[in-house]
Amino acid sequence: MQEQNKQESHHFGLEHSDLIQLKRWNTPTIYNGWEQITGQNRTKDAFNLEETRDFMPQMGPMIGYAVTLTIEPSNPQHKILNPNAYMEYLHYVAHSPGPKIVVVKDLDKSQIVGSFWGEVNSNVHKSLGCIGTITDGAIRDLDEMTNAGFKALAKRLCVGHAYPACVNWNCEVEVFGRKVQPGDLIHADKHGFIVIAPDEQSRLLEAVRFMDANECNTIIPAARDAVGHTKDEILESIHHSSKAFNQNIKEKFNRSGEF
Repeated sequence: MQEQNKQESHHFGLEHSDLIQLKRWNTPTIYNGWEQITGQNRTKDAFNLEETRDFMPQMGPMIGYAVTLTIEPSNPQHKILNPNAYMEYLHYVAHSPGPKIVVVKDLDKSQIVGSFWGEVNSNVHKSLGCIGTITDGAIRDLDEMTNAGFKALAKRLCVGHAYPACVNWNCEVEVFGRKVQPGDLIHADKHGFIVIAPDEQSRLLEAVRFMDANECNTIIPAARDAVGHTKDEILESIHHSSKAFNQNIKEKFNRSGEF
């Protein structure tokens, strides 16, 4: 087992009530708040750069802390090299703080031959406090995973499992063009996912709540209040509301708005 697998799990986290509130918004709204508190360039990759597929969109967004794993289902040697890997990996998962999202790097992603995820592993991980997975590999047993209440963003569906031994865990992984560290906060839905580092988490709820209200109190009502107004009056209203939107951001975060 590699040394990085022996590292102690990070201890971090927002209040559970904060996570419940953050789950009420979609992932683009979380991004709107994230960009204000981090001051990052808007082209910086905070979210997936490659397309993902949400196989349970009806479950809505999920939010949790990353536990990480790499697999290589095409290679039967991993099980031989470390026959205890699965239980060692599960021990790591069980003793990591939750709620947890399992981020799985499939080393076969260019030619997927099997799936780590199915009815059994989704139920096992659910019992250990995991709420879902993001994997650049495949999933199978879609209905059974849905029945377990285990959400999945993945590359595609798959029939078989091949040799899905655990290769490495509790380490940095890169999925869908985005690097993820154990302990990163992840918010994911049908749009994709955003990764929020531990030092970016404490002000997230406040920023998301502010940005959502800022939209609802300025530009959106101005755009929807079109009945009985001329096009020029509508444009003037949008212009003033956009300036108000930007001014609110400047006063709150000392940053320029997007309009």
